[in-house]
Amino acid sequence: EWNGKYRDAVRDFWRGEEETLAEFAYRFTGSSDLYASNGRLPHASINFVTAHDGFTLNDLVSYNEKHNEANGEDNNDGEEHNRSWNSGEEGETDDQEVLDLRNRQRRNFLVTLMLSQGVPMLLGGDEFCRTQKGNNNAYCQDNEISWLDWNLQVENSDLLDFTRQLIYFRCQHPVFHRRKWFQGRAIHGSDVSDIGWYNPDGGEMTEEQWNIDFAKAVGIFLNGEEIPASGERGERIIDDCFMIFFNAHYELIEFTIPPKFQDRSWGVVVDTTKSRFVENGKQYQGEVPIPVMERSIVVLQRL
Repeated sequence: EWNGKYRDAVRDFWRGEEETLAEFAYRFTGSSDLYASNGRLPHASINFVTAHDGFTLNDLVSYNEKHNEANGEDNNDGEEHNRSWNSGEEGETDDQEVLDLRNRQRRNFLVTLMLSQGVPMLLGGDEFCRTQKGNNNAYCQDNEISWLDWNLQVENSDLLDFTRQLIYFRCQHPVFHRRKWFQGRAIHGSDVSDIGWYNPDGGEMTEEQWNIDFAKAVGIFLNGEEIPASGERGERIIDDCFMIFFNAHYELIEFTIPPKFQDRSWGVVVDTTKSRFVENGKQYQGEVPIPVMERSIVVLQRL
C-alpha cells in the first residue's frame, strides 16, 4: 500500500526538521512498525516522495508555498502543508548557490527512495525536473502546467542519467530490496549483524542519540552477506556490504567507519554532491575521516 508516512518522514528529514531521525530510519528500512505485526513483508510498503497530487520533486525543493492562482480559486485549493523547502528562495531563481542545493536535494530524495527497503514509486517527470510552477493541485490545468515537457530530458540530462544509474544500482544489489525484515543480528553464524546504525564518530547509536531533537546525521551498515533468502534455484543470495552516511545538517560532518569494519577498504560509489555516479571513487580505510557535505549522502561499498 502507499506509505504516506514514508513520504512525510523523508520530506521532513531532508528539509531539516527536528526529531525526525528515528522515524526516518524506520521508513528507510521498510516501515516494520507499520507492517510486520500483521505478517506483511517489506514489499508491502510502496515508498514515494511525490505523486500525481501535490508538488513534483522539482517544486518540492523550489517552493515553500503552493501557487495555485491559475486554478481560479484564489489559491484556496490544494494542500496547505506540503513539507517542502525552497532551498533559500521561492520559485525560479538565478542564484547558483540555491540551484546547486536544489540539485543536491533532488538527488538526496532519489537516493533515499531507491535505496529504501520496500517498493519505490517514482513520479513520471521527476527524473528530469518536471515542474508545475508551484501548483500542487493541477487537476484543472490541461496545459503547460500539467503537461510533460520532454525538452527537459535534454536540459536536465545529468539528473536523468543519475536516476537511470541509481535504478540499475538498486536492481543489481539485493541488499537494497530484501524480501524479509532486518533482524539486527547475525543470521548465518558470523559475528556481524545484518544491519547496524552508527553515529558520525563510528560508535553504535544509543537510545539517547536517537532521541536528540537536533540529530540529523546517521550512518547505516547493510550486510550483503546476511540476506535470509534464496535464489530461484535455492542458492544462498550474497551481496556486497555498504555503508550509507546521511547528513541532513546545514554543515559538513565528518564520519568515521566503525572500528569493526576498518580492516577493509571502502570505496565511494554515490555522492549526492556530484551530478553523476562516482567511478573509481576515493577509497577509505581505518580511522580516516570521511567528509559528508551539508545536506548530502555518501554511499560506500566494501572492497
